[in-house]
Amino acid sequence: MKFVTFQKKDGSIRAGWIENDHFVVDMHEASNGLLPKDILSFLENHSFFMKYLSGERKSLSANKGVYLFNEVELKAPLPNPKSFRDFYAFEEHVKTARENRGLDMIPEWYEIPVFYFSNHLAIKGPNERVTRPENCECLDYELEIACVIGKEGMDIKAENADEHIFGYCILNDWSARDLQKKEMKVGLGPAKGKDFATSIGPFIVTKDELEKYRVENGYDLTMRARVNGVLLSEGNMKEIYYSFGEMIERASKGVTLYPGEIIGSGTVGSGCILELGIDVHRWLMPGDVVELEITALGKLTNTIISE
Repeated sequence: MKFVTFQKKDGSIRAGWIENDHFVVDMHEASNGLLPKDILSFLENHSFFMKYLSGERKSLSANKGVYLFNEVELKAPLPNPKSFRDFYAFEEHVKTARENRGLDMIPEWYEIPVFYFSNHLAIKGPNERVTRPENCECLDYELEIACVIGKEGMDIKAENADEHIFGYCILNDWSARDLQKKEMKVGLGPAKGKDFATSIGPFIVTKDELEKYRVENGYDLTMRARVNGVLLSEGNMKEIYYSFGEMIERASKGVTLYPGEIIGSGTVGSGCILELGIDVHRWLMPGDVVELEITALGKLTNTIISE
């Protein structure tokens, strides 16, 4: 299933799913209030709700609360995640980005999957405008895939992590490279270079829909990024070095993960201007339209604006 959050013409924000690629179902309205109004509440008890849907989805999709796409506006599918951890899991991205800064690969990267916490209160959705930060002249996109946690757990083993994943979505980890470069010299990682916006969407695809794409370390999913219609980045999720299972094992070590947390993969190889180089494309400017597309996960589009 493809789960969404959307705004109706009356201004209300509701959660639901996409039916037959043409309709959006308001889960609360269609179920006469049995299902919640928001996706976070759904995730917190999704085992029960999904069992209900397995028997009732067909009748609900023919019931009230069904809207055409042009009657609603899609928002970030999980607009209020409980947290957002972003990993650094694609070797090509790490190598190339470091080479472009005159740095060698660090051996510690091969020992543990590392991540940083970003601003989970600055989530953007499909077609939302992203404001270039003040004093930023080097704005970049990052082409990533994210998983959404659906089951609570601590000290989760990689081989058991899949049962804690609800689904996946596209993620754009917007980056102010000039701000990031300066602050990371201090040694604490990105902060103002990252915290102004993260885009996710257009929907969360449940993991069962991706089974036909499964390969050893993840999924065979083509990942592409375009700026103003021009293809700049192309990679594949199967090129990932650390699996989501390994990332979840690391994230949950001594810490409880809760439904509604987001874990990002980090940038796929070639998936940002920092890697490509400004001889391939200049840094992003107001008016630029950035489209990220991943097999089975749809297309996520945002336009850059100035403050």
